[in-house]
Amino acid sequence: MLFDHIDELERTYIELGEQVNDPDIIADQEKWQKLMKEYGSIGPVVEKYREYKSAIKAADEANELLKETSDDEFKELLKEELNNEREKVSKLKEELKILLLPKDPNDSKNVIIEIRAGAGGDEAAIFAGDLFRMYVRYAEGRRWKTEIMSSNESDLGGFKEIVFMITGQGAYSRFKFESGVHRVQRVPSTESGGRIHTSTATVAVLPEADKVDVNIDMNDVRIDVFRASGNGGQCVNTTDSAVRVTHIPTGIVVSCQDEKSQLKNKDKALKVLYARLYKLEQQKHDSAISEKRRQQVGTGDRSEKIRTYNFPQGRVTDHRAGLTLHKIDAIINGDLDDIIDVLTANDQADKLNALGEK
Repeated sequence: MLFDHIDELERTYIELGEQVNDPDIIADQEKWQKLMKEYGSIGPVVEKYREYKSAIKAADEANELLKETSDDEFKELLKEELNNEREKVSKLKEELKILLLPKDPNDSKNVIIEIRAGAGGDEAAIFAGDLFRMYVRYAEGRRWKTEIMSSNESDLGGFKEIVFMITGQGAYSRFKFESGVHRVQRVPSTESGGRIHTSTATVAVLPEADKVDVNIDMNDVRIDVFRASGNGGQCVNTTDSAVRVTHIPTGIVVSCQDEKSQLKNKDKALKVLYARLYKLEQQKHDSAISEKRRQQVGTGDRSEKIRTYNFPQGRVTDHRAGLTLHKIDAIINGDLDDIIDVLTANDQADKLNALGEK
C-alpha cells in the first residue's frame, strides 16, 4: 500500500515533538535547529495522514450504522454522510500522494535568472526588459528581494542580457518552469507601418548554489579586472571595478560591472559561476549536457517557444500546459500565479504517473 510507511513516520514525528521540547536539547541550538527542520518537514505529511485516517473512520462508522438502521429518513442522512466522507477520503489520498512525492532539493533555494534577447533585434531587447520587470513585480508581490548581478543594456531600451538573483523562501520552486524561449507578438514602438513583429528572449533559471554544493578549485579560476563602460563604450567608471571570472575547465565566463566596488562585482560574478557549475553538476547524469542546455534555453529561434505573449489579441499562451489566458496586461505586470500553478500541477501529475500506485 502507498501509505504503509507513514505509520512509522507518525511515530518519528511524535518522538521528534518530544525532543524539540526537551530543555537539554533546546540548550544545544545546533542540534535543536536540525531536529526542528526535520520535525517541520514531516509535519504536513503526518497531519494530512491523520485527516485521512479520521475520514476513513467516519466513513466506516456511517457504513456500519447504515447496515443496522431500518429508518428510511435516517438512512438517507447516513448515505449522504457516507458519500461525503468517501469523497473526502479520495481527495485526501490524492493530496497525500503529492506530499509523498520526492522533493526537489532546490525548491527552497534562492534563484538566479538569466534573460537574453533572442531573435528580433532591438525589439527582442525591449522584450527582455519586459520579462525582467515581470519577474521583479512577481517577486515584489511575494516580498522577495531582487538584486541585479550583471546587465548589458540596449541602446533603445531593454537588455541584450541581464542576470539577477531573487531572494526568498521557495523562489526556485516558483520560477523553475520559466526556463525556455519566450515569444512576443506586437507592433514595436519603432515600427512606423503598424506591422506586427515576432521577437524572442531566452530565460534560464538556476538555483543559487552554496559553496558546499560545488567545490571550485580557485586555481582553475582566472579573474580579470577592467574599466566598466556603458552603452556605446561610454566610460562610466574611472577605476578598474568591473570583473570577469573565467572557469578554465568548463570555459564558463561571467562578467559583472554593475557595482562601483570591485569586491562586490567579484562576489556577484562568483555567485553566478557557482550557480552555473551547480547546474552542470546536476546534469552530469545526462549523456549530453550541451543538448539539455539547448533544450532549456534553445537557440532563440522564433520556432522554439514555451510561451507566447500576443499583445494584439491580449492573450498569453503557455504551450507546455496548453493554457491560454486573456489577461496579458496583468501577466506582464507580474500576475503569474495562474500559469505557475498549472505548470506545478502538471509536473506533480507527471511524477505521480511515473511513481505509480504502491
